[in-house]
Amino acid sequence: MVTQRAVRLSDVAAVAGVSKATASKALNGSPLVSAATMARVREVADRLDFRPNALAQSFASGRSRTVGLLTHRATATFSRAVVMGAILELGRRERAALVFDGRINAHHEMSESIRTLQDRRIDGLLVVGAGYGRVTPSITHQFEVPVTYAFAASDNPDDSVFVPDNEEAGYLAARHLVEGGRTRIAYVSADRDDLAVRRREKGMRRALEESGLEPVAALYGSWRQEWGEQAVARLLDSGTALDAVFCGNDHMGFGVLDALAARGLRVPDDVAVVGVDNWEEVIVDQKLRRLTTIDLDLIRVGAVAADNVIEPSSDGGERFVEPKLIRGPSS
Repeated sequence: MVTQRAVRLSDVAAVAGVSKATASKALNGSPLVSAATMARVREVADRLDFRPNALAQSFASGRSRTVGLLTHRATATFSRAVVMGAILELGRRERAALVFDGRINAHHEMSESIRTLQDRRIDGLLVVGAGYGRVTPSITHQFEVPVTYAFAASDNPDDSVFVPDNEEAGYLAARHLVEGGRTRIAYVSADRDDLAVRRREKGMRRALEESGLEPVAALYGSWRQEWGEQAVARLLDSGTALDAVFCGNDHMGFGVLDALAARGLRVPDDVAVVGVDNWEEVIVDQKLRRLTTIDLDLIRVGAVAADNVIEPSSDGGERFVEPKLIRGPSS
């Protein structure tokens, strides 16, 4: 079997009747080449299906067309979605991704990764965190290329940070419940020191206030399913009258569903339940969905953050990606 060699720049130049240098200038849009010559060279390049050598282009332009990704546990469920969105977008924009995974807060691991990335001539850097439970130390000052943060809370307010809109997530959940006729809504979530917990609660309270309501209770514990069961048991045992529960995540939501079923309460007839994360899209067939939830669209968080590395905004600070309500049988 004979393998056909790739078309070279010299082939394009020969067919177009120009020098190799002129062909290169024409394909790179140089103002030193006439419009007619540029059009002719580009037509020949398209006809021959010429693909420029990426390595040669990088040497000529001084740009590697490579973006570094410094991640904290890239294979973790939620970080993985952000990384996937970033890599897919970089591929669409014809950039390569150089991924270094480790513990972002570990000084030694961070220093080693930073030195390696500095040596690789990257065009930009995307730092992917693990959510709001951990503040990412800013490393922007250590790079001469654009640095953007995704799914992280940077300790530098001037950094460009892309995050899901947790306040809007809380607002969407509560508004959905109110529009469904619910008026006695409890909030069950994790530790209130977590910024995501506080922002989701803020959005929920804003939606309730618009209808003249307030939560009948707000309980804080862990992100685990068991906490959802315990929280609902505590509410029911205390005699709290409720007709809906907004849960800080889907794991808690599953626990709430189990606890309500154990008490003989019907969902959603007696109590409606809404979670956050759209976890069921990851782990089960959609025909088996149990929970209404808020999808934080983490893939898009990674995509828009990657775009900002390639074309940096002039302004820093947080930028929010809008979540989506995913309707299920629990509301």
